[in-house]
Amino acid sequence: MAAFAPLAAHAQADKATIGALEGYFDFVDASAGTLLPEQIPAEDYPKFHVLDVRDAAQFAKAHIPGAVNIEWRQVFAQRSKLPRDKTLLVYCNTSSFAAQVAMALRLDGFENVRLMYGGFNEWKARGGLDAYARASGKR
Repeated sequence: MAAFAPLAAHAQADKATIGALEGYFDFVDASAGTLLPEQIPAEDYPKFHVLDVRDAAQFAKAHIPGAVNIEWRQVFAQRSKLPRDKTLLVYCNTSSFAAQVAMALRLDGFENVRLMYGGFNEWKARGGLDAYARASGKR
């Protein structure tokens, strides 16, 4: 029976990593870096580097106009392609993978990362590029 028991994986972070994580969680609050679709006027999207971290097939089907696609598992490895002088607006379908990407980038020193709350699904449901206009009554 022991041959079929899964091996337990034991990962230990080094002291620098642990220190960075402790510092991150001491600093961050629950809504830090999170934007709602209603907070972004349509004309402000070009001011962001919009990063879609879903897979290529989902991106090809539909995405926020102007978005760049790097699948979430690849973002950290390809972070040198991301601008540090422009705000990154990161999203996936629901925010779960995008939140992981945002945290990893922030830990790497990106101070300009914002998460699209609710992801692409919420963005569409709230009106997409028109979410701000709908919410504010400015059409």
